[in-house]
Amino acid sequence: MPTLQSNDLRWHYEQSGTGTPVLLIHGHPFDCTMWRPQLAAGIAAHLIAPDLRNFGKTNSVNGPTNWSSYAEDLLTFADTVGIQRFAVAGLSMGGQIALELFALAPDRLLGLALCDTFAQLDTPQKHANRLALADRLEREGMDPYANEVLPRMLCDYTINNKPDVAHELLEIMKRAPVRGAADASRARTQRRDYVPLLASIEVPTLITVGEHDQFTPVPDAELMHHAIRGSELLIVPEAGHVTNLEQPAAFTSALGAFLRSL
Repeated sequence: MPTLQSNDLRWHYEQSGTGTPVLLIHGHPFDCTMWRPQLAAGIAAHLIAPDLRNFGKTNSVNGPTNWSSYAEDLLTFADTVGIQRFAVAGLSMGGQIALELFALAPDRLLGLALCDTFAQLDTPQKHANRLALADRLEREGMDPYANEVLPRMLCDYTINNKPDVAHELLEIMKRAPVRGAADASRARTQRRDYVPLLASIEVPTLITVGEHDQFTPVPDAELMHHAIRGSELLIVPEAGHVTNLEQPAAFTSALGAFLRSL
C-alpha cells in the first residue's frame, strides 16, 4: 500500500503488473479498492489506482479548488511516480475526470476507457440534486445515503445473486470521508460540457456500460460511442452502474484486450 507526497496531498494508491501505465480512477463515493478485481487479475499492464483528493486514504488539508482540481492532481501524481504518458480508465465520476484529463493534457494520454459515465452537462435537476446531496452528507454522514443508493448502484441480479459484492460496495460507500464526498458532489456541478470535446478524441477509446445502469444508461454510452471516432462499445449484461465489480470477468477481459491493443 504505497504512499507519496505531492504538493498538498499525501497520496494512497494500489498498483499491480508491469507494462503500459494505466491510471484507474474511482467513482463517487468510492475509493481505489473498487478496482480490486482488476488489480488482482494479472492484466498485462501497470495498473495504478489512486484514492482521489480526500477520498479513501488520500488526504489534504485542502479541498478541490474546482472540478479541474481532480485532473490536475492526477497529472501531478503521474509526474511524481515518473510516468509521462499513460492510459486512463475511469468509472462514473472517474470517467468524467478522465475526460477532463484529456481536455487538459491530450498529449499525455495513450488511451481512454470510459466506464458507466456520461459526457453531457447535468440537467438542472441533477445539478440541484448534487448540491443537496453534499448538504445531506454533511448533515447525516455517509450511512443513510449509502443504504439508500445501493439498489440504484447495482442491478437486481447483483443484489439477489452476489450479496458479497453488494456488501463490499456498501462498505466502500459507508467509509467514504464525508468531506471528500461532499466536496466532489459540489465540484461536479462546475464541470464543463464534454460533448463538444468528443469529436476531437483520437486516442483509442473503450466505452463500457451496464445493461441496467440507472445513473448513466446505455443511451449515454451510445452518445459517446457515436461521437468518438473508432471507439469500442461494450454493453455488459446483468450489470448496473458498477460493471467492474458486478461482472468482473467480462469487464476485465474487455479492459485487458483494450490495453493490449495500445
